[in-house]
Amino acid sequence: MYQDPFNRGKNKIVLCETFKYNKKPTETSHRQSCLEAMQKAADQHPWFGIEQEYTILDQDNYPFGWPKNGFPGPQGPYYCGVGANKVFGRDIVEAHYRACLYAGIEICGTNAEVMASQWEYQVGPCEGITMADDLWVSRYILHRVAEDFGVNVSLDCKPMTGQWNGSALHTNFSTQAMREDNGIIEIEKAIEKLSKRHLKHIQAYDLRGGKDNERRLIGSLETSNINDYSAGVANRGCSIRIPRSVAEDRKGYFEDRRPAANADPYRVTELLVRTVCLDE
Repeated sequence: MYQDPFNRGKNKIVLCETFKYNKKPTETSHRQSCLEAMQKAADQHPWFGIEQEYTILDQDNYPFGWPKNGFPGPQGPYYCGVGANKVFGRDIVEAHYRACLYAGIEICGTNAEVMASQWEYQVGPCEGITMADDLWVSRYILHRVAEDFGVNVSLDCKPMTGQWNGSALHTNFSTQAMREDNGIIEIEKAIEKLSKRHLKHIQAYDLRGGKDNERRLIGSLETSNINDYSAGVANRGCSIRIPRSVAEDRKGYFEDRRPAANADPYRVTELLVRTVCLDE
């Protein structure tokens, strides 16, 4: 249960699991399976931080603030930009941030993204099942806030074709061993394990079994190629990115850059834990 930022007072937003007549989870409900994995790996204290990218759309489903009969200038000045000619919808972003804080979600930042009217917010660090719970409710709040402003939100991983960045669900992950001295050794072991299950992860990292990510993971525009697995330090073109500070400190976390913006966080976090922590 979360505090309701829209009705406030004693009102709550309740996140519910869904079950079929036989009391088994519905096909689209992955929370129970995720929770089982998190409980098995609880002694390793898996932490997550997720970066949710999204695009604000006008009522005609064209990016908010874009010229109606054309396109804005090329990408470059929009990322973390400032000014009415560079960013569109900051009031929506700020309202969403405040609403998440009120709800009790572990939201920790926002920024304007590479494509105009594309934004990102970050949730975490969260341990175990809390990560996916908080992210799902933050998405619900985002759509509700956008509704109040008369706009729509798209989690499509490639809302605009051509030389425009897609939208991702970059997932930062660590275990207690990775966060301790010389944790880089555990990070490298995890990267090796992930290399052997690349296809399985790709199939779970968007809503259509990899078909959505085929449009985004093209090996350019800050993405890896969907067919190749790679890792590197401070490299946004890799499947797995080790932040430069982590390489220097030799401990910390890694970033899985493959999940699409519309990915189910229960599936993403569960797969990371099963592959890295449980060897399943």
